[in-house]
Amino acid sequence: MPHEARRVLLVMQAEDASAGRCSRKLQERGYALECCYPLVGQPLPTDLENYAGAVVFGGPMSANDDAKLPGLRAQLDWIPTALDSGQPFLGICLGGQLLARALGVAVRPHPAGLAEIGYFPVQPTVAGQTLFGTPLRVYHWHREGFELPAGAELLATGANFPHQAYRYGVNTFGLQFHPEVDQGILEHWLLDGAEELTAPGAQSAAEQRALYAECDAALDRWFDRFLDMWLRAMA
Repeated sequence: MPHEARRVLLVMQAEDASAGRCSRKLQERGYALECCYPLVGQPLPTDLENYAGAVVFGGPMSANDDAKLPGLRAQLDWIPTALDSGQPFLGICLGGQLLARALGVAVRPHPAGLAEIGYFPVQPTVAGQTLFGTPLRVYHWHREGFELPAGAELLATGANFPHQAYRYGVNTFGLQFHPEVDQGILEHWLLDGAEELTAPGAQSAAEQRALYAECDAALDRWFDRFLDMWLRAMA
């Protein structure tokens, strides 16, 4: 049944950014979407009473750039309000890092200077078995990782960045990876961020395209299950 009066807030870091398969799957489930762009000065809502939940997406900046980016500072200041609303919250990559910072822990580069760009496996923890089931290759594009906030439950780990997914409370999740990336986003990022592919730990464009063909169907099925669980929390 469509949720005519139910909106999901999408907090985007750039006006030309795409929410990819996330927006498509939410709309397929009958949710209306409302985008907000804090980095160009758009105000975040003062409460989430009229929203079914909120998703904060990634971007090329660091989660520690709030001193020079007022829109990033606004998100850090707003996240506690969003959590206090009790509505479901999802932070993706930078969004998961901002959530971690708002919960009081640090976001830092890899100690050996590694990036995680491309498809890499994540391993469910015991607590994450229900959510992940088996190891999954997911899409990453980041150079920084977060510590695990106090009171949070680690759901998945990785070889180079150990904190890949966590839950805080019942319906707040932070992910280090990008389940929203579809083929269109992948090709855009490979073109736009080509210079990043020389970073230590990054996969080449050819590797990423091959792994997309191999891994995307399983990632798509996982994200369906994840969103259904998240939407049940909304209900």
